Amino acid sequence: MAVCATHSSLMIAYAASKDLTIPSLFSSANPRPNKLSVALYPPLVLLAGRRGSFPVVVSAVAAEADVDTEDAEQNEGTSTATAVLDPPKPKKGKAALLLKRDRTRSKRFLEIQKLRETKKEYDVKTAISLLKQTANTRFVESVEAHFRLNIDPKYNDQQLRATVSLPKGTGQTVKVAVLAQGEKVDEAKNAGADIVGSDDLIEQIKGGFMEFDKLIASPDMMVKVAGLGKILGPRGLMPNPKAGTVTANIPQAIEEFKKGKVEFRADKTGIVHIPFGKVNFTEEDLLVNFLAAVKSVETNKPKGAKGVYWKSAHICSSMGPSIKLNIREMIDFKP
Repeated sequence: MAVCATHSSLMIAYAASKDLTIPSLFSSANPRPNKLSVALYPPLVLLAGRRGSFPVVVSAVAAEADVDTEDAEQNEGTSTATAVLDPPKPKKGKAALLLKRDRTRSKRFLEIQKLRETKKEYDVKTAISLLKQTANTRFVESVEAHFRLNIDPKYNDQQLRATVSLPKGTGQTVKVAVLAQGEKVDEAKNAGADIVGSDDLIEQIKGGFMEFDKLIASPDMMVKVAGLGKILGPRGLMPNPKAGTVTANIPQAIEEFKKGKVEFRADKTGIVHIPFGKVNFTEEDLLVNFLAAVKSVETNKPKGAKGVYWKSAHICSSMGPSIKLNIREMIDFKP
């Protein structure tokens, strides 16, 4: 590969052809280089006044040329190597899926989600029928409703917490504990409470006892129950009048929760999650329970909610894909 010579190397080659030496470039009376020599031979100025320096300059220029040649050859080799890189191999299996969330799904889930269209809004009957088709695990899955509401729970007038009594039950056995004293203890036992106690039960809960699904308390026990807030609150078991778990009519509360009364509340993002049965329920029973949940959410609309209340609604089984509902048809539905 030809390498272009620099200005200084051309000057030295010219000097060598004319048999010039370093001393001839400078005045003998004045060892400093004159203006003409500085302009014509800039590399020679560095060695001015030293006899026999011309061969050193020639050697330096030759070494510089060799380095330039090696660099050019390396660059040419690099460009050649880059040109022959193999194309990337195509992805196979789950890695080839477009949506990143689908790459972590099981084969079962990827198959059953093909039964429904992702962005389509279904009517209630069709959605429940499709939901039962997607539930194909080895255990009986729960059925859940998820409502996204136009509320901001950080404001007191936009918080939603209430209960709904499912006419066909939840399909689960609910274990009820009661905190009462005096005559209320016998009433709770006769009504079918699984656990009944007073100060002794409070001490057991402080020690880590949590073998119950609902905790009902009489109003006169709330002074003592207040100290259990840090234990019961994060688990959603703290008795509350809005949830129907603080009441003077303990037998009625026990009966309602045993039959299928469900407590719900909006999370910090304004979404309500309500279980309304099991997949082994008939479609008619699931429909009745679902409509009861919708009516309860609509009836307990917070006073501070403004604009469109319902933003989206989905139903799904515990291990199945969500099915989007047509909100207008859901609200106006009449069995």
